[in-house]
Amino acid sequence: MRDLYQDNIQQASLELSSLEKKINTNSLLRLGVILIGGGALFKVFQQNNIWLLMITVFSIVLLFAYLVLRQSRLEKAKAECQAFLRVNQNEIDLMDGGGNMYSDGEIYDSGKHPYVSDLDIFGPKSLFAKVNRAATADGVERLASWFNGVTSKVQILERQEASAELSAKGMWVQNLQKKLLFNLGQKTNIRTFLSRYLQDGALDFGSGVLRFYVPIAPYILLGGVLFSLFVTPIWNLLLVVGIAHLGWTLALAGKVSYFSSRIDKIGATLIAYSDAVKMIEEEEFSTEMTKTLQASLMTDERENLSVAFRRLGALVDKLDARNNILIGSILNIVFLWDFKQVLAIVKWKKSYEGNILKTFDIMADFEALSSLAVLKRNHSDWTTPILLDDTSKNGIVAKWINHPLIPEGKAVSNDYDSQDHKIALVTGSNMAGKSTFLRTVGINGVLAYAGAVVCAQRLELPIYKLVSYMRIKDDLNESTSTFKAELDRMKFILELVEKEHDTFVLIDEMLRGTNSVDKYLGSKAIIKKLIAMDGKGMVATHDLQLASLQDEYAGVLKNYHFDIQVENGEMLFDYKLKDGKCTIFNASLLLKGIGVEVGS
Repeated sequence: MRDLYQDNIQQASLELSSLEKKINTNSLLRLGVILIGGGALFKVFQQNNIWLLMITVFSIVLLFAYLVLRQSRLEKAKAECQAFLRVNQNEIDLMDGGGNMYSDGEIYDSGKHPYVSDLDIFGPKSLFAKVNRAATADGVERLASWFNGVTSKVQILERQEASAELSAKGMWVQNLQKKLLFNLGQKTNIRTFLSRYLQDGALDFGSGVLRFYVPIAPYILLGGVLFSLFVTPIWNLLLVVGIAHLGWTLALAGKVSYFSSRIDKIGATLIAYSDAVKMIEEEEFSTEMTKTLQASLMTDERENLSVAFRRLGALVDKLDARNNILIGSILNIVFLWDFKQVLAIVKWKKSYEGNILKTFDIMADFEALSSLAVLKRNHSDWTTPILLDDTSKNGIVAKWINHPLIPEGKAVSNDYDSQDHKIALVTGSNMAGKSTFLRTVGINGVLAYAGAVVCAQRLELPIYKLVSYMRIKDDLNESTSTFKAELDRMKFILELVEKEHDTFVLIDEMLRGTNSVDKYLGSKAIIKKLIAMDGKGMVATHDLQLASLQDEYAGVLKNYHFDIQVENGEMLFDYKLKDGKCTIFNASLLLKGIGVEVGS
C-alpha cells in the first residue's frame, strides 16, 4: 500500500503545480480585462453610441464574470488536490510511526468505562488514533460509539460486509475523505447548527403582499426600462420605485439580518457537503448496509438530498451578498434581493427540514465504515473474525493473534483456545508479556465487535461484554486510595458478571494496594466467586499459589504462563504463551541489574 500512497502523492503534487500555474494565469487575465476593458470603455464612451457602449459593458462584465467563475473552480480544484495530498501523506506518516491528522478520540476516554482506558481505545497512540479516518464530528462520534460497546451480531456482520466492500473501492474512499477533509479543525458542528436553525420558530418572514410582489419586482423595472427606451422616458418614476425598494429593504434589515446571522458563512460548507453526498448517491453498492444508507439519501418527494444541500448553500451564498454595501444596494433596488433570498430560504426550510438532518447520520456511518475499510486495506494480512452465537458453550479461539498497536517487527504472535475452560489464569515473570496478552485479546475483541478486521491469522469469539481491571489508580479529587479504587472496580465487575452472563473479564494483578497475604486470600476468593457465578475471562497474576486452583476447578480454570530464559546471566523474553504455571521469575535478576543483591 505504501507504493500506492506514494504514487498518489506524486500525481497530486504534479496536478497541484499545474493548477497553481493556471490560477496565476487566470489572475493575470482578470487584471488584463480590467485594464484593457477600462481603455476600451473610454474609447467607446467618446463615440456617443449608447448601443455600442452597452454591448461593450456587457462583454467586459461577461468576460470578467467568466474569469471569476473559472478562478473559483480552479481554487476549488486546488483545495481538493491539497486535501487528496494530505489524505495520502497521512497514510505514509502513520506507516512511519507518526501521528494521525484525524481525531484520536481522547474526549471519549474514561476510567469509569468497562474497558476503554485499560485497552488504549482512545487518546494518543490509541486504537482509535490508528483507525479513525472521520473528519466530521458526527463521523468521529459514530466510530467512537462502535468502539465503546457491542451491538447485535446482525449489525456487526453488516459492518464487516460494508467495510469490506468499501475497502475494494480504495480510490472512492479517498475521494470521500478528500471531500470531507475541510471539517478537520472546525469548531462548529454543522449538523447541530443546522438542526437549531431549522427548528427555530422565529425564522418566519413575509406578508402576503411581500410574497406576491417580490417575484414580479424585477420584471416591473425591466418593463419600465424598455418602455423608457422604446416609447417614452419614465426614468424619474423608475428612480422612485428603486428608492422605494431600497427603503423597504432597509426598513426590514433587522429581520433579514437575523436570518443572515443565524446561518452566516456556511453556504460554502453546505455545498461542500453536497459534493460528498452526491458521491454516495451516484456510487453503485452491493451490500445491505451501504444500499440501505444510499436509499435513505432521498427526500419524501424522491429528490436527491445532495440537491437540497446545494440549493440551501447557494441561497445562503446569495444572501451573503448583502454584506457588500454597494452590490447589496444595487441588488435590492433591482431585485429586492434580501427579501427574495430570505423567502426562498423559508420555502426551503418548510420543504426539507424533515429530511435534511438524516443526511449527517448517513454521512457519519459512511465515514465510520471508511475508517474500517482503510484499516482492512492497509493490513491485508489481518483477518475478518468469526462471530459465534453462544457465550455459554463457545469460547475464544485465536491463531497468531497480535496486538494491533505494536509494530509488526516487534510483535510476537500467540495462539489461544478457551474451548476447554472458562477462566485462564496467566502467571509469569515481570515484563514477560502477561498484561500485553490480556490487552491483545481485549483490543482485538473491540475491533471485532466494531465490525473491523483483527490482528490475527484467525479469530473466533462469541459476542461478549468486555470489562477490564488493569490500570487502577487513586483519585485525589474523590479522596480515593488505590486499594479503595480497586475494591470499587472489583465490585463493579462482580455485579456486572452476576447480572450479565455474557461478560468477559480481563483482570491484571488484582488487589495490588494491600499486603501479600491479603492479596493472595482476596484474589483466591474473587476467582472462586467468578467461577461460582459462571464467569468467563482471563486473570494475570504474579502469585504462583493461585495456580493450585486448577486442581480444584479442572475444566473450568486453566493455567497458562509467560516465562524467561536465562543465558550467561542475561534474561531473554520470547513473549510466548505456554500451558501450565510459571516456574521461573525474574525479580531478583532485575534487582541485581540495579545493584541490589537478593539473599537466598
